Amino acid sequence: MALRFFDMFAGIGGFRSGLTKLDAFECVGYCEIDPYAKKAYETLYDTKGELYFADARTIDPAGLPDLDLICGGFPCQSFSVAGRRLGFEDTRGTLFFEIARIAAVKKPKYLLLENVPGLLSHDKGRTFAAILGALDALGYDVAWQVLNSANFGVPQSRNRVFIVGCDRERCAGKVLSFTDCNPKTLKQLIPGREGERVYGTDGLSVTPTSQAGGFAGMTGMYFTDVFKPVNEKHLRCSFNGEVGTACFGVDMNPDPKITGLARCLTAHQDAGIGSHKGEHTAIGMMLPVFDAPRPIINPCRETVRQRGRRIKEPDEPMYTLTAMDIHGIVYNGYIRKLMPLECFRLQGFTDEQFRRLADAGFSDAKLYKFAGNAVSVPVITALGQFILSIEREAKENAELCIEPR
Repeated sequence: MALRFFDMFAGIGGFRSGLTKLDAFECVGYCEIDPYAKKAYETLYDTKGELYFADARTIDPAGLPDLDLICGGFPCQSFSVAGRRLGFEDTRGTLFFEIARIAAVKKPKYLLLENVPGLLSHDKGRTFAAILGALDALGYDVAWQVLNSANFGVPQSRNRVFIVGCDRERCAGKVLSFTDCNPKTLKQLIPGREGERVYGTDGLSVTPTSQAGGFAGMTGMYFTDVFKPVNEKHLRCSFNGEVGTACFGVDMNPDPKITGLARCLTAHQDAGIGSHKGEHTAIGMMLPVFDAPRPIINPCRETVRQRGRRIKEPDEPMYTLTAMDIHGIVYNGYIRKLMPLECFRLQGFTDEQFRRLADAGFSDAKLYKFAGNAVSVPVITALGQFILSIEREAKENAELCIEPR
């Protein structure tokens, strides 16, 4: 028998798409206040006979059918680093307690919730502690973990915290652990003093701190193969009598710039002498055009970055999709935005689902917003499998407790 779930703050149904892929979950109702997202939801799924609510605050739990699961990504703007981070002071932040209010009456066996990682640190952790405390008081054992969509088959770096609650009277909780999600470790290629040792870029980065040695608190150097041999398409310059590489000067002072000429070498190259600030210069080689398509964030706004970066390497996942930013691709000197179809693919939706919405007449602006606000479908499928493993174990334990006649 399928597990019956209620889809809170449904958006265009990322939770529903992920859970129903497993053929073990059945949706009995949904809640979504945005009329455009509601229309999109009803375009994608057969909602005949299901309950619908626009505002979670108007739901009467007594009018809901029996539930096995409540799922939803309660509004995250209150906790996101991109917002003002007002948390429970923002009315959107209180919508978590609408989930708790319904769960207190319906007592589903499972809860599956999603939010931004900023929830964990908001108000020095007190906000998240309040959420965990509320779930504990309702009788739920809780497991939580920050998961990156890039580790679940979609090329998008999208970190979100997921919370799985289990009714402790009816099922034994498990540790939510996807141990294969990020197996990389720090790789030291060349040992040495702090600031001189060399690390590989295919491992984790050393954490920079304000007390670390070296310029700008960096703790080491990283090996890179960006400096590749050039061919006839690449710019050439003469360096040490050799022709065949494109050269540039790197200004290593604060607010560094890449220049055509190296900065003047001075006697104050290191930590600075007297009243002079230290100056730093480097020489390197670069290719004038990218040799493969690379993700870029908000091509029309040069100041926008995610995690301090604006352009990624060719084999790195796309930046986290949001409802506000524009995402693009840069290749051979040209930049283009991601198409709405590509954004849907980055969230794990099918091309057929996208075509349904496009054929329904939704504008590109709406399609971008739908994708940016959605949850990544493959992550939900993996979490659905996690819940099913708890369900199977609970049934096996129940059968062992049945006394023979």
